[in-house]
Amino acid sequence: MSLSQMNDILIKAVEDGEIVGGNFLCLKDGIEQCYFEYGYADRETKAPIRKDTIFRLYSMSKPVTSAAVMLLVERGLIDLLDPVELYLEGFKDQKYYEGSTLKDVKRKMTIKDLLFMTAGLTYPGENSLTERETGKLFDKLVDGLKESSPYDTFGTVEAMNELGKIPLMFSPGDEFLYSSCADVLGAIVEVVTKMPFSEFLQNNIFTPLDMNDTGFYVPEEKQARLASTYEVAEDGLKKYVGDNLGIQNRMLRKPVFESGGAGLASTIEDYSKFATMLLNKGVYNGRRILAEKTVEYMVTNHLNPKQEHFLETWEGLAGYSYGNLMRILTKPELCNHLGTKGEYGWDGWLGVFFMNSPKDNLTFLLMYQKTNSGTTPLTRKLLNALRASF
Repeated sequence: MSLSQMNDILIKAVEDGEIVGGNFLCLKDGIEQCYFEYGYADRETKAPIRKDTIFRLYSMSKPVTSAAVMLLVERGLIDLLDPVELYLEGFKDQKYYEGSTLKDVKRKMTIKDLLFMTAGLTYPGENSLTERETGKLFDKLVDGLKESSPYDTFGTVEAMNELGKIPLMFSPGDEFLYSSCADVLGAIVEVVTKMPFSEFLQNNIFTPLDMNDTGFYVPEEKQARLASTYEVAEDGLKKYVGDNLGIQNRMLRKPVFESGGAGLASTIEDYSKFATMLLNKGVYNGRRILAEKTVEYMVTNHLNPKQEHFLETWEGLAGYSYGNLMRILTKPELCNHLGTKGEYGWDGWLGVFFMNSPKDNLTFLLMYQKTNSGTTPLTRKLLNALRASF
């Protein structure tokens, strides 16, 4: 299969109404092999998708947060086994639910638990008391996006201290559960460095990588490049205007809550620089950003068999393990798309996706904006076509 046939897959997805528009990029040995774009960044104004279109990353913010934390590790500013309560008082004397019984945690939550999603935290939901209480906290963060809200100064550290007071789903280390761990890590970076999380990222990752269109908001002069978000309706796709997980949809104002788990926006070209740095074991354009051993640790699976059990029920993670806020393919024979052992990456709620494959020296990125996406059939079709081309 030729790489141009991947463009046909993207075109069909747009013309079939699966997405409004999107783009994807493939690099091998750090050299662009193909870039395709099709459809609209905003269907109503007919603004086309371009290479400099800005997309909300949501959970694809997490690998960037992981890199920030590992910078602190290699500088000796934190230890992976540090208890979270050392930096955030709200995490002292934690409890967890065993059924409906509230118990003391068996051990303290550590930074390592946050990086591996084994902390016992969760995202908002309705299936447990922990999920409902977490939902109330995130409702405050959404309310805080409004001017004159009583929560409009509810910042990263304050919000995460409140999160720490909510009883956990399980005692730290017992299980894996995808959750708000990266938000807590962002707050820890802020406490340790004594600067806003955004400032640390700008100084240590975005500026060194020339990621000039990446951040926690989109300034007025760049707003025309921000893609609109769409959701599934009875008669097709309609524009989505909600604010999810405390993230302002329009991303117009600098937020007081800087979400390490979901808050960044970027372009496909900007994020390719971050991905290339990881694939080059910490180096970009001759400049070292992370130590080689640090990157090796980041892209290694860290879950034990008991913790990995949860991944077996998540179709997008079949064949994968997890560590440092990324999936790592350990069993390609179980994967739901063609893949190579050792490939790693992550995706986002609105459809953004990235994958690095060290054995092939291959990077793939896909970006579009539709709610409840993550890794979708479109993602897998493109990955399969990519693998058939190399």
